[in-house]
Amino acid sequence: MSGFRNSSVRRAAGLFVALLTLSSCTVVVEEDRPPRPGRPGPMCTREYDPVCAERFGERQTFSNACLAETAGFRIIRRGECRHRPDGPKPGEDTFCPRIYDPVCARRGPDFRTFGNECLADVAGYRVVQNGPC
Repeated sequence: MSGFRNSSVRRAAGLFVALLTLSSCTVVVEEDRPPRPGRPGPMCTREYDPVCAERFGERQTFSNACLAETAGFRIIRRGECRHRPDGPKPGEDTFCPRIYDPVCARRGPDFRTFGNECLADVAGYRVVQNGPC
């Protein structure tokens, strides 16, 4: 009976060693995705190259593209997001500041240079870039 016990112990030890070997062969794959709360994300530089990004209809300006992507935003364009003033209400006059800060704006296929963003908004154009067209 002692021979039966020795072979059972050997088999149990062998099974234990096999399971230990298999469990140490686990492979972990890290995918490139936004970090979960409490987990560190990718390291971004402190370079200032602003971008306008959007997530679920919310627009936000980030210092650089890496920071925007890390926060889960989709980059819309280079430069800061523009904050549009509320459009004029029917029957109201709209007054724009007399600050010359030219912008290039578009309405349909028509591109036009305006003296500032407010003037473009009042005319019904969407600003596409800073500076003249």
